[in-house]
Amino acid sequence: MRQEEPPVPGQSRSEHRDRDSHRQGGRHGRRREEGHGGREGGKMAQTFRRGRALSFLDNLVVKRETLKKQVNDPDLQAIRDVVSGELKAVDQIIQEYIQAFELYDTRQSQDGQQ
Repeated sequence: MRQEEPPVPGQSRSEHRDRDSHRQGGRHGRRREEGHGGREGGKMAQTFRRGRALSFLDNLVVKRETLKKQVNDPDLQAIRDVVSGELKAVDQIIQEYIQAFELYDTRQSQDGQQ
């Protein structure tokens, strides 16, 4: 059990409680009350992370397209099997990435319904 400190001379009992409650809430308690952080701040961070995930997915798609071109390139027929294996691996990574980060393209689902 916490023992209450005696009031400082010249300080009323309510001032002592206000000062004590400030210690408990601190800056962080006040920020939550003012709307800084909490759901609003988390939503912005989530949107930022989703944007970065989509950007990385775009890079994977570019790599996939490059590998597709290389598979069909007559100059690279000697390593066609290797490039084909890399293409399959990148396809798998893309699918796993989309599923892990829930980056489903809503355009695809709408096209399938029409």
